[in-house]
Amino acid sequence: MAHEKNHDYHILPPSPWPLMGAVAAFTMLFGAVQWMANDNPFIFLIGFVGVLYVMWSWWSDTIKENQAGDHTPVVRIGLRYGFIMFIMSEIMFFAAWFWAFFKHTLYPMSEYPGATYVPPEIIPIDAFHLPLINTLILLCSGAAVTWAHHALVHGNVRKDIIAGLAIGVGLGGLFTVFQAYEYYELFVHEGYTFGGDFFFGSFFMATGFHGFHVIIGTIFLTICLVRSMKGHFTPDDHIGFEAAAWYWHFVDVVWLFLFVAVYIWGQ
Repeated sequence: MAHEKNHDYHILPPSPWPLMGAVAAFTMLFGAVQWMANDNPFIFLIGFVGVLYVMWSWWSDTIKENQAGDHTPVVRIGLRYGFIMFIMSEIMFFAAWFWAFFKHTLYPMSEYPGATYVPPEIIPIDAFHLPLINTLILLCSGAAVTWAHHALVHGNVRKDIIAGLAIGVGLGGLFTVFQAYEYYELFVHEGYTFGGDFFFGSFFMATGFHGFHVIIGTIFLTICLVRSMKGHFTPDDHIGFEAAAWYWHFVDVVWLFLFVAVYIWGQ
């Protein structure tokens, strides 16, 4: 009874992860600059491993707090607001790439005043071949995650939750495989170059970062799948699942905009 909560908040114990995360992120950024300048990725890889370790340890502590009952309704509201702000920052990140793509497509300018702009030799991509297949894959994956979320909220049998998440994870992995194959075809057979022109740069940065987010979302869903197998989620307490589902639907919506703007309109 001496340790029973008499308030709705969770007072965190001292944690090393914020400081270690900042140091690891700075090391990774500094290493990325050194990699581009000196062609040496060693410092970058050290920082990258440090960031992964901090993420794993910090989120493990968060899961343990949840299992210990520290995530009260008020705490869960704060976690939801925090994740919503994170998704908003991701929206602005992709908005910058869309802005760059539309700007250089509609109003191209040379970096040298008075110079004549030379349009890139764009090799059209068949939007209704592999990109369309990937679109259907992501939409089906989002539907599977929604099915799992609906089963969890309404207290259905756990096998529906696990099946929906497993389908979502599998389709997410399939999307990544298809996009890697598409990049291989563009680089090897179609003559695309990463920094050849603003169009190519915008194309690969926008679609490549989206592919990176798909990998992150697939990892999120995989962790939720493992936690579902262990019975961590309940109809009233599943903030981790909710955050992963929101993130996955955000990835779906971004891809729809990419498919329409870059693959269909841009070509």
